[in-house]
Amino acid sequence: MKKVYLLFFIVTGFVIAGSRSAKAQASATATSTANIVTPISIAKTADMAFGNLSTSGTAGTVVLTPAGSRTKTGGVTLPATTGTVAAAAFTVSGVAAYTYAITLPSGTVTLSSGANTMTISTFTSNPGTTGTLSAGGTQTLSVGATLNVGASQAAGTYTTGASPFTVTVNYN
Repeated sequence: MKKVYLLFFIVTGFVIAGSRSAKAQASATATSTANIVTPISIAKTADMAFGNLSTSGTAGTVVLTPAGSRTKTGGVTLPATTGTVAAAAFTVSGVAAYTYAITLPSGTVTLSSGANTMTISTFTSNPGTTGTLSAGGTQTLSVGATLNVGASQAAGTYTTGASPFTVTVNYN
């Protein structure tokens, strides 16, 4: 009988020991976070203005740099009375020290004076294709372009009117 009890206790011990190791488990927890950053924004502070110009019977261009200076080619003349000459200017705002991508118009934009038209193309900016916001979270973005003037372009004040050009910024 002692052997039966001994055998019973040994088998029971193995069963209990086996069931403990089979049901053993461990758990751990983790937290999660999300950080919503200030959205990037852009606000126009100045419109683009090519100033006064005249043309002969030959087409030409006026190149306006992001710094606001202009040069001419072809049959365009830049009179001493310059008129308003200015690169377009924008203030980009967002999270301090973040970088962002700049997207300029890739095609042409049409300026009109009644039935007469000219186009703007080859947009450039300062900074170039990417910018970095200051410690205060802002940066000035200046945009220039090339005005394509036709031969004997009709006199008038030309404007983009209801079809202005768009500059887009986006965090990198």
